[in-house]
Amino acid sequence: MTMAGAINRGLRAAMDRDEKVLLMGEDIGQLGGVFRVTDGLWKDFGPERVMDTPLAESGIVGTAIGMAMRGYRPVIEIQFDGFIFPAYDQITTQLAKMHYRSQGRIQLPVVIRVPFAGGIGAVEHHSESPEALFAHTAGLRAISPATPQDAYDMIQQAIASPDPVLFFEPKARYWDKGEVDADRVDAQLSAGDGASAGTAEMSRGRVARAGTDVTLVAYGPTVRLALQAAEVAGADGTSVEVVDLRSISPLDSATVIRSAKRTGRVVIVHEAPTAYGPGAELSARIAEEAFFHLHAPVLRVGGFHAPYPGSKLEHDYLPNLDRVLDAVDRVMTH
Repeated sequence: MTMAGAINRGLRAAMDRDEKVLLMGEDIGQLGGVFRVTDGLWKDFGPERVMDTPLAESGIVGTAIGMAMRGYRPVIEIQFDGFIFPAYDQITTQLAKMHYRSQGRIQLPVVIRVPFAGGIGAVEHHSESPEALFAHTAGLRAISPATPQDAYDMIQQAIASPDPVLFFEPKARYWDKGEVDADRVDAQLSAGDGASAGTAEMSRGRVARAGTDVTLVAYGPTVRLALQAAEVAGADGTSVEVVDLRSISPLDSATVIRSAKRTGRVVIVHEAPTAYGPGAELSARIAEEAFFHLHAPVLRVGGFHAPYPGSKLEHDYLPNLDRVLDAVDRVMTH
């Protein structure tokens, strides 16, 4: 199944499970979304549960907040990552804070689907990596799947969670294929404490490849790149462990720390700019908790501290295999 297909199947399963789950977004109805992730859902569930909205991101999020307060579980799509900024105020000052502001009396189980990151040759405002902005905001969960299996599982876990979740979908991976087992997450969410278990699981990282010399940390769009780098480095005699964070906030630093203590060397890869990016927070935690196990400084490979370039230049901007392997070589020299 492709990642896009897995998300579609996960949305369908969540809507079948709970009639309070509904979808909102620009062109997600009859069109099925610009990436066709919601294809067929309008036909099967109708316009009252799969709603096309005006081109007004702030209004979409504000409406979802009101519906969540009335007992619904809205799943909204921000058509492209760069379109999320008009809704930034609603997300960070209302959605993120209502639970705290009400001393726990109000829950807002809203999922915001965000096709994000680059690699598709899009025009301006259509390729951004804004995850650090929302990871920095207390009260929000930010997660990103790297495989069709995780996409299927995590979208359902996010919908079942009582917390607001930003679900960052790596759009350059929409057409990547992989095996999907539906039984495990279905059984989990059907159990009595399924929502709590799902929330906990989607917040944990995973070791995608075992290794002994270097820990390579990635999430979402860069996990495939990290695995490719590990394969090439392995052919040259360097054993690379790949950790897929899965959750950007909360950050499962424990999984990374355990790996860092085993290997003594860490490289972090993400498409977001390295300056003030998620890797900066993770680097600080590694330094605080695993300093005496490190053989080399923690290195980061990411986008540059510049506006995302035009499509013809994006491959010079994004992390690539050579840049990742160079970082691996540099930590191995210590």
